[in-house]
Amino acid sequence: MEIKVGILPEKDQVLALYEDAGWTAYTDEPDILMKAIENSLKVWTLWDGEKLIGLARTIGDGATICYLQDILILKAYQGQGFGSDLLKEIMKENQNIRQFVLLTEDSEKTKGFYKKLGLSEVGEFSCLAFMW
Repeated sequence: MEIKVGILPEKDQVLALYEDAGWTAYTDEPDILMKAIENSLKVWTLWDGEKLIGLARTIGDGATICYLQDILILKAYQGQGFGSDLLKEIMKENQNIRQFVLLTEDSEKTKGFYKKLGLSEVGEFSCLAFMW
């Protein structure tokens, strides 16, 4: 497996990855998805040879805030440490950022994944999160 930074995969590869995750809000509008990826602060991809098996992207100002917008690993490759390796690399690169934030689903699997890598729920910082 190889992590590549700054590589923008082909649309069909990206759609296959997001479809595998069931993220239809993205796959229903593939051109918007590709524009979002292109406009990201940074994109990390994970490859098994020529096969795209993972992608993560951040948005932010590159100095004080970094938002982990997406992190996906093909289901067939999950549970093998690839997502952890990818997130560790992203966190290492952003270790001097004041706020590293993500918004994700509220499931025990998701909580366990992020907590084992040292992330904390926003409530542990006496903060609130708001959405519109």
